[in-house]
Amino acid sequence: MAPPPSTAVSPVIALIIRSITLMSLVICLIIISTNTATTYVDFETFKIKSTDFYAYRYMLASAVIGMAYTLLQTAFTICHATTGIRLGGDGFTLVEFFGDKALSYVLGTGAAAGFGLSVDLKRVDTSDAEHNFLNKANLAAGVLFIGFIFSAVSSVFSSFSLPKRVAS
Repeated sequence: MAPPPSTAVSPVIALIIRSITLMSLVICLIIISTNTATTYVDFETFKIKSTDFYAYRYMLASAVIGMAYTLLQTAFTICHATTGIRLGGDGFTLVEFFGDKALSYVLGTGAAAGFGLSVDLKRVDTSDAEHNFLNKANLAAGVLFIGFIFSAVSSVFSSFSLPKRVAS
């Protein structure tokens, strides 16, 4: 009896998806880590950084964790694309599947935390500098959300690579 047809995605397509994820995480990291504003309250000057807020810290941490994992998986995907051999066999396929699932959840919650805080802070009267600060944070959350979308697609692709459990 012939084995069932493979539904695994081409390693080149997987590499493109992981590369887009990595690029979006790098862009998010740059935007959120350089986001600052100067505001004036009662004749005093305050400098606001994105790391002053826990939700933006979480967004930053999720981008860094996502970059590390995606960079590692991109290296494995390059190896698979060039040699045609998947490292680690079926066991590594399970690690990749569950890692992709966990990463997509981390990225999704990081983007949601950034959007949520920005919406809450925009309800307060803000100056132009604070408004620009929140717009940049929203942009970083949006780029992180794009990273989440491509990470979720990569997660679906990794589920296609799972070994087929066929009863004989």
